Amino acid sequence: MNILIKDIDIIPVNRKDEILKSTNLYIQKGRISHIGNLREDIKVDKKIDGKNKLLMPGLINSHTHLGMSLLRNFADDMNLTDWLTKKIWPMEAKLNGEDIYWGSLLSMGEMIMTGTTSFCDMYFFMDEVGRALENSGMRGVLTRGIIEDPKNPKEKLNETKELYKKWNNSLNEKVKVMVAPHAPYTCSPEFLIKTIELSEELNTGIHIHLSETKKEVEDSFKLYGKSPIKHVYDLGMFNSHTIAAHCVHISDEDIDILMENNVYPVNNPASNLKLASGFAPVSKMLKKGIKVSLGTDGASSNNNLDMFKELNLASLVNKAVDLEPLSVPAIKAIEMATLNGAFALGLEKEVGSIEVGKKADMILIDMDKPHLYPKHNLVSAISYSVNGTDVDTVIIDGNIVMENRELKTLDMEKIKYMTEKRTKDLLNR
Repeated sequence: MNILIKDIDIIPVNRKDEILKSTNLYIQKGRISHIGNLREDIKVDKKIDGKNKLLMPGLINSHTHLGMSLLRNFADDMNLTDWLTKKIWPMEAKLNGEDIYWGSLLSMGEMIMTGTTSFCDMYFFMDEVGRALENSGMRGVLTRGIIEDPKNPKEKLNETKELYKKWNNSLNEKVKVMVAPHAPYTCSPEFLIKTIELSEELNTGIHIHLSETKKEVEDSFKLYGKSPIKHVYDLGMFNSHTIAAHCVHISDEDIDILMENNVYPVNNPASNLKLASGFAPVSKMLKKGIKVSLGTDGASSNNNLDMFKELNLASLVNKAVDLEPLSVPAIKAIEMATLNGAFALGLEKEVGSIEVGKKADMILIDMDKPHLYPKHNLVSAISYSVNGTDVDTVIIDGNIVMENRELKTLDMEKIKYMTEKRTKDLLNR
């Protein structure tokens, strides 16, 4: 479908800090073909009126656990260790593929409705996540979270290998697969090396939790005499493209390692706040040229998947932590949620900014809302004022997946019914 979006304001997020006012954008064969004056030579199948709308790249959730939406509001006000060992892991052991399918669909619907077009998911039953992805029309990186099982060390590695064969570059190349060792504290050095070797064999990236809590870092020094980041670096992990979730308790040496090895840290401000994990030194990393991106983490530690909330927190929290109002400017927070996320997912040549030739992954925000008037500064409005529910239309790969707040690919009423049913069944197992 060829689409024309008329008379639209655009924040391209192209590192030029520009805003395009009252322009026109054409989509042909799933890509942005022209931005500027109207073109009589381009025939379109659909026109969208951009009046009182703002167009920007679709948001990219660079670290999440989609199936955990079934555990939303299930375990709160706990420290991370107790939260995981006493509540989450025991309940996750009861989950099955159908649970993950419906929980992932619920998460995808929520993400689309709040402006997210791409994600990187770490969980299990990833075939079912792929099935949900096929239905939703989203763009995603699938990573089978791997906690070492000494009794059967090869099983999850083989699952990842099969996942890669089946899903990588599928659905018009909207799906990628990476290797996902859960964390250094759930995988021995010997096993981490096996995951690194698998990523090299498949020529794909790695998705891992690193330095999320103070205790994790302290334990790493006790066991290995070094930080988690230095530990996995010495094992050779950063020879592969690496997405490093959290990176909260990191030293200047850690930051230099991340910078020198083009590692992609993911800031998860809402989850870090809720679990009292701490504050990632985002400003320090950005000043070093590190492409920090944003993620929601799972819906049970957030407790929603609204990336506009993360964007807002990313621009606010570090100002207070650093006692510096210029710490993370609005445009940098927007870049974290879009272009930097594209770099993290290895998709920077295809998505993350509004440029001719890139794939048409974009959102239209309804700016005709009381909390968005007056319209002094559109960049500030996105970072400090917009809510996920202000998203009006979502386009992914040139396909309209939501228009006028109406989902086009998912039956949300059925999804809500099924997730409620699955959750009640889960609690009774």
